[in-house]
Amino acid sequence: MSEPTTNNIYSAAVAQFVSNIKYEDVPTQVMERLKLLILDSIGCGLYGTNLEWSQILRNTLLAVDQSSNQNLIWGTNQRLSSPHAALINGTQIQGFELDDVHRQGVMHVGAVVLPSLLSIAESKRNMNGKEFLASAIAGYEVGPRVGLCMGPEHIAQGWHSGATLGVFSSAASCARALSLDPLKTLHALGIAGTQASGLMAAQYGAMVKRMHAGRASQSGLYGALLAQNQFTGIENVFESEYGGFCSTLSRSQDRFDLTQLNNGFGEKWQTMGVALKFYSCVGSNHTTLDGLRKLREARPFTLEEVEEIHVSGSQVTMDHVGWTYVPNGLTSAQLNLSYCVATLLIEGECFVDQFTEAMVNNPDRIALAKKVYVHHDEAITAKGSHYRHMVRVQVKLKNQETLDITVEAPRGSEHHFASAEDIIHKFNILASKTLPQHQIDRLVESILHLEKLEDAGRIVDLMEVA
Repeated sequence: MSEPTTNNIYSAAVAQFVSNIKYEDVPTQVMERLKLLILDSIGCGLYGTNLEWSQILRNTLLAVDQSSNQNLIWGTNQRLSSPHAALINGTQIQGFELDDVHRQGVMHVGAVVLPSLLSIAESKRNMNGKEFLASAIAGYEVGPRVGLCMGPEHIAQGWHSGATLGVFSSAASCARALSLDPLKTLHALGIAGTQASGLMAAQYGAMVKRMHAGRASQSGLYGALLAQNQFTGIENVFESEYGGFCSTLSRSQDRFDLTQLNNGFGEKWQTMGVALKFYSCVGSNHTTLDGLRKLREARPFTLEEVEEIHVSGSQVTMDHVGWTYVPNGLTSAQLNLSYCVATLLIEGECFVDQFTEAMVNNPDRIALAKKVYVHHDEAITAKGSHYRHMVRVQVKLKNQETLDITVEAPRGSEHHFASAEDIIHKFNILASKTLPQHQIDRLVESILHLEKLEDAGRIVDLMEVA
C-alpha cells in the first residue's frame, strides 16, 4: 500500500481523524447526544422489521445466504452474513421515514453507521462501549462533512445524498472499529467511495429508496474489511479531478468545497447537527407540518374553510417534495409535501399509523392535497444549506382570511432538539411493534449507558426476539 501524497491532503486528513479519534477526545454533551441518536435509530430499525420491503429483502437474502449465521437481523431471530445483515438492518432503519437527518449535510446518519458498526461489535465480542462510541462518532462526523462539501446541489441534481455520502460514514466507523491505521483507513474510504450511488427518482414510489441506506452501510463495511486485508482503494477519492467522488458527483468544480471535509475536526461537532423526526415522512416536510400545527393552535380552522395552502421554500424543498402527488405507493406518499399536509390536517397527526397502503389512494387526502401549492423562494435558497428546510406557510380561507407563519427548523432539529423523555417515548412506540416491554427497558438502559458496557455487542443481543 502506497503512502499519502500532496494530492490527497483532504482525504488523508479525514483518514487521520478517523484513525486517531478517542472516546476521551469527545465532549460529554456530544457523547450524550450521540447515545440519544443511537437509541432513536435502533427504534426506527426495530419498527422497520415487519415492513413489506424489509420482509422481501430479508426473504430474498435468506434464500441466497443459507450457510451464514454471523449477524442478527434486528427484531427477528434470523441471522445472515455481516454484509447482508448490514444491508437489511440499514433498510429497516430508513424504512419508514422515521430516522434522523443532518439537514445541512443532507443525509441520514444512523442508518448508515449503526448496521455496519454493530455487525463488527457483534462479531468481535471484545469491543467495549467506549470504543463503540468512539467508532460511531467517526461516522457521525465524516459523512455530514462530505455533505457540506458537496452542498445541496448534490441532491438537486438527482443523487440520493444519504446513499452517496453514507458510504463514507459507514467506512469511517468500521475502520475505527477495526483499529485501522491512517493509511488503511484512507484505502477504506477510497474503496467505499467508488461504490457510492443512489438515484432520487426512487422517491416517486419505488421500494428501492428504502434500501439505499442499507446499501451504503454495506459498502462502507466492505471498504473497511477489504482495507484491513491490504486491498487498496482510491487514495485521492475526494480530490481527483477525473473520476473522483466530488468531481464526478457534482455538476462542476465550483459546486463543491473540499475545505469542508476537515473543517473543525475536534472543535465543531457535526453530531450536534443531526436532527430527529417526529413525523413519519421526509425531513423536508417537517417545518411545514409544524407551521400548520401552530397556525391551527392560534386560529382553529376546519377543512371546509380552506381555500388554498401555499408553501414557499428552498429550491431543494421544491425539487425534493414539491412535485404533484400521484398515488404510487407509500414511498411517494411519505415524500410528497402536499399529501403529508393533507394527512396532518385530516388526521391531526402524521406518524406511523397514518401511513398505510389503503390510504395512498384516499380521495379526501388527494382532494385536499390538490389545494396545496409549493413555490420556490429565491431568498430562502440564497440563505444556504443551513436554511434549506425553512418555509413560509400561508393558509388562505374562504372568508378571505389568510393565516401566515414562517418556520426555520422543525421540532427535533439541532435548534429545537427533543428531550430525552420524548426520544424514549418515540422509541417505546416503535420498538413495541417487535419486542416485549421488559426487553425494551433493558435496551434503553444499555444504550443510554453504553460507555459502561464491556461488550457493545450486547446491544444486538437485546434486539433478538425469542
